[in-house]
Amino acid sequence: MTDLDVASAPGMVGEAVAGGRLPGRVWLYSNYHCNIACRYCLTESGPGVPSRELTPAAMLETAAQARELGFTELGVTGGETFLMPSMPELLAQLSAILPVVVLTNATLFSRRLLDRIRAVSGLPVALQISLDRPDADPNDAMRAPGNFDKVVAAIPALIERGVTVRIATTVESIADAELDRLCALHRGLGVPDSEHVIRPIVRRGRAVTHALGVHAELPDLPAELTVTAAGAFWSPFGPTVRGGVLDTDLLLTRTTRPLSVPATIMLALMDARPPGGDSTLNIR
Repeated sequence: MTDLDVASAPGMVGEAVAGGRLPGRVWLYSNYHCNIACRYCLTESGPGVPSRELTPAAMLETAAQARELGFTELGVTGGETFLMPSMPELLAQLSAILPVVVLTNATLFSRRLLDRIRAVSGLPVALQISLDRPDADPNDAMRAPGNFDKVVAAIPALIERGVTVRIATTVESIADAELDRLCALHRGLGVPDSEHVIRPIVRRGRAVTHALGVHAELPDLPAELTVTAAGAFWSPFGPTVRGGVLDTDLLLTRTTRPLSVPATIMLALMDARPPGGDSTLNIR
């Protein structure tokens, strides 16, 4: 990659996003630690794991550069994102730059945090909450004891405070009847079908240990530029952890700033793919 490539990145990236050659969302891994330890977690997150945090300042700087390059959205993931103390206010700041979707297990929403999350009411911020089954026992078996009850309490409380909520269901498979009950549940909680996504378990991270999910390599995964404290990756399914070690098979570069460096590398890889080489897994 030459200095000329980096200098021309804003025009190239913006054209690629506008033309549909490059997805418009940039993901930020805010942290890796979590208050629960899901059986299929990509990052082996849980209490006491290395946090690997991106600072709020780094996330804001990356967001501003993403907008300048022509990206159109931000995703914030972890770990459990709301373990970062400044997350509600940070989301409001990020949304002033680009629309944001933030992933959360929704188990930390005390009354105090619910009051603070009003900071994003009416703003282009969506909380994507994990809910895998319509019943507590099978849901909690994959996630954590008490997870289901906390989630179904948090969703209407967030909606009442003007927060946009999406539901993400991550499963190996789900029967039609069970899916119907899950959809009836989220509708009853105030989340429409248009805000419910179903995605497969990807066999990376802790899912490998439990022999769960589908095998996925670079051609299978959506090319969504992903920034972590350790570098920039091809996809949010790239900077995974196994045995406590960060995977680097989908690493683009250790350089994350300026964002034009990994963006240009990703665009070159996209342009080198053969016709029909789009990702095969429909993951949002």
